[in-house]
Amino acid sequence: MVSLNQGAYVPGSDRYEYGYNSIPNIPITGAPGDTNFRRWSMLYDGTTYRLYAFKGSSRDTLYQFAWNGSSYAYGHNSIPVLTLTNIPADADPGSISLLHSGEAYHAYLRRLGDPTTLYQFIYVPGTTTYQWSYGNYIPTLQVTGFPADTDWSRWTMLHDGTAYRIYAFHYGSSNQLSQGSWNAAASQYQYGHNSIPQLKLVNFPADSDVGRAAMLHDGSSYRFYFQKP
Repeated sequence: MVSLNQGAYVPGSDRYEYGYNSIPNIPITGAPGDTNFRRWSMLYDGTTYRLYAFKGSSRDTLYQFAWNGSSYAYGHNSIPVLTLTNIPADADPGSISLLHSGEAYHAYLRRLGDPTTLYQFIYVPGTTTYQWSYGNYIPTLQVTGFPADTDWSRWTMLHDGTAYRIYAFHYGSSNQLSQGSWNAAASQYQYGHNSIPQLKLVNFPADSDVGRAAMLHDGSSYRFYFQKP
């Protein structure tokens, strides 16, 4: 059974620490047999902690889980199956990040061959779909200034109540993250903008799958997760 090793940001520092102000390990329950936990993300929407993973090899279908007090349970207080619609032909479904901005649920895919271009999908209220190029939301976003050794296959995003933030590992590293945030004046995500540029992960267990990470902000704490196979 897949579970989550959880840590949190230590205020006033540059580190996320395993078990800090956190339940150290959290189970995931009820997952359909074809859940693809290699492609997943998490968010907090103001009331509920949520987890998402693709269905099998699908490029447009997500399973949704939510925290029920003891585990992330499939379908709990959730629409169990969600669909990405209007997907650009060159979108890369090899990874995904989701967040809640206080106004909407957002999902992001990278552009195939150009991982610093993000396609933004928005949940359409009252439906089971996230739609690309929805409403007044910017459909395509640029990410600039990140280090040359950024591993864009390991990235995640969150919204902390004031800023949209993006994080990515360095190639060959399992404990160092680069951070950037959305610069509205420049209309792009910029490395180091309004951010601690480099963050460390400390004391995470050796059984953590360092290829499968997610982050969220729950209104009080920045939280980091590795999957535990």
